[in-house]
Amino acid sequence: ALSDRAVYHLVSAADGAREFYQLDNNTARSESAEEACELDKKTQKCWLGHPHMYVIDNSTDFETKLQRLVNLIAKLVGLPTNLSRRSAKYLLRQQPNPALFPPGIDYHVFEVEKVYIVVQDPAQTGSYRFIRKRTMVKDGRKKGSVYQLTEVQLTDKGEEVEQKRIITAREYSAAFKSRDLSRHIVRQERISFIYEAQSFTVHVYKNPSPGLCILHAQVESSHGESPGVKLPDFLHIERKLGPEDELVYGSYALSVIDRNVSKD
Repeated sequence: ALSDRAVYHLVSAADGAREFYQLDNNTARSESAEEACELDKKTQKCWLGHPHMYVIDNSTDFETKLQRLVNLIAKLVGLPTNLSRRSAKYLLRQQPNPALFPPGIDYHVFEVEKVYIVVQDPAQTGSYRFIRKRTMVKDGRKKGSVYQLTEVQLTDKGEEVEQKRIITAREYSAAFKSRDLSRHIVRQERISFIYEAQSFTVHVYKNPSPGLCILHAQVESSHGESPGVKLPDFLHIERKLGPEDELVYGSYALSVIDRNVSKD
């Protein structure tokens, strides 16, 4: 993890590249391939629910696997990379019930409050800021909150660059006083889980657009390429959302009270 800003999990060679998982060439290994797979999945579960969790599987050779990791980290810190996006979005037909997920699919539930802040500099066209409170919910009880500030700037090429940092509850309360009154406070329930070595989160809107459900998949995608996603077969997926859909389904657009401004 990079100060917990993101989690990058490299799947053990025992899962997907078993011919390269050997004990005689690595003294750090003591588990059988089956044991290594089990421990690997337990490790993934430890980070389940992190807002930026990436599971890097063994679908490529080891050198390419490392390059995928480097590209993801470069994208996070703003360095040049051939990755164009880190998530794919899908519109769901109905809200999922996590209690009915198939056996073996662990999940975490969070409450999210997202508040857009007034941009002080009018010259920052296309830029915006928001604060977010993310609260874990277990057995109907709230287990603590994490606060974050996100600043989004538009580059000369029309690309959005995000800068995120963890803030304190006091900083969150102070920033809340500068919220944009022309926008709703966005409230969601988020359901995070791992399926086929990919991290997913369902965003269930409570306000505005109550009942709207968007599936987010953490993916790797190069410029000009469509990200490959193994979609969960237990969810009712309507269709994939493209960049043009952000004007309707993006949280920035949804937050506008009069809906005359569209942006995500």
